Amino acid sequence: MSEHVRSTPVQPGENAPEFSLPAVHQAGSISLSDYRGKTPVLVAIFRGLFCPFCRRAIAQMSAASEKLRKAGVEPLAVVATDLDNARLYFKLRPSRMAIVSDPDCTTHRAFGVPEPAINDQLIHAMQTTRVNPNGALPEALPVLEAGPAMARLDGYQTTAIDERDRERHAMQLKGQFLLDRDGVVRWTNIECAREGLAGIGKFPSDAELLDAARSLA
Repeated sequence: MSEHVRSTPVQPGENAPEFSLPAVHQAGSISLSDYRGKTPVLVAIFRGLFCPFCRRAIAQMSAASEKLRKAGVEPLAVVATDLDNARLYFKLRPSRMAIVSDPDCTTHRAFGVPEPAINDQLIHAMQTTRVNPNGALPEALPVLEAGPAMARLDGYQTTAIDERDRERHAMQLKGQFLLDRDGVVRWTNIECAREGLAGIGKFPSDAELLDAARSLA
């Protein structure tokens, strides 16, 4: 995938940027062109597996994958970690959807998914803004505490690769882009776009994803 950086997210009505990335669940690569002219596709772009919110969102999207297919949309997840690390994770936690590896976040940049700069103002906001994405925690916690609390709740043990990915992409946001069969973006959802930092960790509900999918009809 050629490096291209957008300053703003791709908008409905625009052509999605092409990419080709190594597949996690099979040999070879997956490209957006594989879907063009055949089926709409929901591209969900995630942080690395170090992120407990992303791990849960990937599992949620996987569980909804058959509903999406019945609505005429193929799900495709992009995960920002090394291919071997992703393959090991999903070997232990099989997914029902296609997943590709993008450790350098080239897809995030091509689609314009923001990565806020870490500064004193952001750190203060993360210490004072309380979140409880999708009600998974017993109570809302400051952003800096919510992630570790979620990991403890899940019993997840971070790896050295997780820690490296966290250092590289700790504040990389995630986004979802629904493309029609011609590769034109028809619906988007960007983390924190509506609620600011209070939206960190949130992911669209199954109903929201299916409403977007059905809107293509």
